[in-house]
Amino acid sequence: MRALLFNTLYWGMSGVYAILCAVVGLIPGRFFLMHGLRSYTRFTVLLMKHVAGIGIEVRGTPPKNQPVIIAAKHQSWGDGIVMMAKTGDINFVVGDHMLKFPLIGWILTRVGAIVVNNGGGRKSIEALKDGIHRSHGEMRPILIYPEGHLTEIGETKPFRKGVYRLYAMLGRPVVPVATNLGLFWPQQDWAKHPGTAVIEFLDPIEPGLSKENFMKTLEERVSARTRELEAEGQS
Repeated sequence: MRALLFNTLYWGMSGVYAILCAVVGLIPGRFFLMHGLRSYTRFTVLLMKHVAGIGIEVRGTPPKNQPVIIAAKHQSWGDGIVMMAKTGDINFVVGDHMLKFPLIGWILTRVGAIVVNNGGGRKSIEALKDGIHRSHGEMRPILIYPEGHLTEIGETKPFRKGVYRLYAMLGRPVVPVATNLGLFWPQQDWAKHPGTAVIEFLDPIEPGLSKENFMKTLEERVSARTRELEAEGQS
């Protein structure tokens, strides 16, 4: 019953916010639109807690207003929502599958999101390079999910090279993020499970590593800590 109520409220609210944010997006600049999106994410986190019974515990320090790259585990539709609610004004790398949702493409364009082809290839690389060019000089984090897809609990997909391109071309630290939110809001499932989910910001990886060392370090940190958080959440 809690899941049914949450999903009804969440998707209804999402539709309303999509319309409101699309209208606000007509205002030049992204100040008002980002406030609208942050309001949406914070409201969703409140619904998660008070309706679905899913609390959020943040460990580590969210990098607010810092030119870093957040490289996070992706287990749940709620991951990006929680991330924006806790870090504020961020940019994000998203797959072009998000464009299938009404009004979302317009909103993503207005906030400056980096939209890449889910299938990879040259078009995806060019879109990422364009996003990197636009991101120079911005004092806000960029969120990327290195695996490129939602994963199940206990699963790790190979990390894609796009995160290294951001790291190398922007010369920014990368903040790895582990989570176990998938235990409570699995992928895009209708079911929700009460409990306290953890999102943990780990020590940053400073610029200067080779591609091989960077990719190995990032994957090991995110995967190892995620497995520990999953075990903690299941105990």
